[in-house]
Amino acid sequence: MDKEFKSKGAVEVSVEAGVSRIEFSHPQSNSLPSAVLKKLTKAIDQESLNPESQIILLSSSGDRVFCGGASFDELASISNEKEGLRFFSGFANVINAMRKSPKLIVGRIQGKAVGGGVGLASAVDYCIATEYAGVKLSELAVGIGPFVVGPAVERKIGKSAMSQLAIDATQFRPAEWALNKGLYSQVYPTIESMDQGISELLKSLTSQSASAQTALKKMLWEGFDHWDELLSTRALISGKLVLTEESKASISLILEKKIKLINKR
Repeated sequence: MDKEFKSKGAVEVSVEAGVSRIEFSHPQSNSLPSAVLKKLTKAIDQESLNPESQIILLSSSGDRVFCGGASFDELASISNEKEGLRFFSGFANVINAMRKSPKLIVGRIQGKAVGGGVGLASAVDYCIATEYAGVKLSELAVGIGPFVVGPAVERKIGKSAMSQLAIDATQFRPAEWALNKGLYSQVYPTIESMDQGISELLKSLTSQSASAQTALKKMLWEGFDHWDELLSTRALISGKLVLTEESKASISLILEKKIKLINKR
C-alpha cells in the first residue's frame, strides 16, 4: 500500500479543567486514514484512564467539515482482503474505544459529517453541532455500505432513520433533521454559540459526580458488549466489498474529480 497518506493527519490531546480535549485533523476535509484512526483509538484509550480528567471532548479542526469520512486515497490503495479488514477495523476500534470508555464523551460537530464522521458523532454520548453540520452516509454510493458505523448510527437514531441515510447515500440531511432524530442533542446557529454551549455543559459536568457519570455511561451502553465481534465481522464485509470492480470504479471516479478540482484552483 502507498504510505504517503499515512504521514498526513494528526490527533492532538490537551487536558484542561477536568476535560480531555481530543482533536483530529486531516488536510482532506478531516478524512480518516488508518494512521489517524489508530491515533484516535490510542488517545481515547489513554484519556479514558487519565485521572486528571473527568470528561472527554471529541472535535476536529477547521470550520467547514467535521469529518469527510474514510480516506479515499487509502481506499483506492487497498489490494486484498487483509488490507481491507485492517483499514475498516480502524473505524471499529475507535467506536469500541468510545463505547468502552468509562467517561462520558461529548462531540463537537462544527460542520458536515460524512460516512465515518457520522459514525463518530453517533458513538459519542452527547453531541452538539452547528446548523451547518449536515449528515450523509455515503458508503453505498461507492459500493461499500455503512456496515461498520451502522450499529452506532442505528443505536442513536433507530433503524428507520439509519436506513434513510444508508439508502439515500448521495444526499445530505440537514442538522435540524439530525437533531430531530436524536443524533444531535443541541444545534446552534454559529460556531461561537456552539462553543459557548459546550463550555457551559462541560463546566456543569465536571462539577458533578464522576462515579455517577461512570455508572450512567455503563447503563447507556448496556447490551452492546458483543460489538467487538460484530464490528469486526462488519469490517470484513466492507473489506471485501471495497475490492469489487464497482467499488474500485466509484472510488477512482471520485479521486479523478478531486484532482481536477485541485488543478482548477
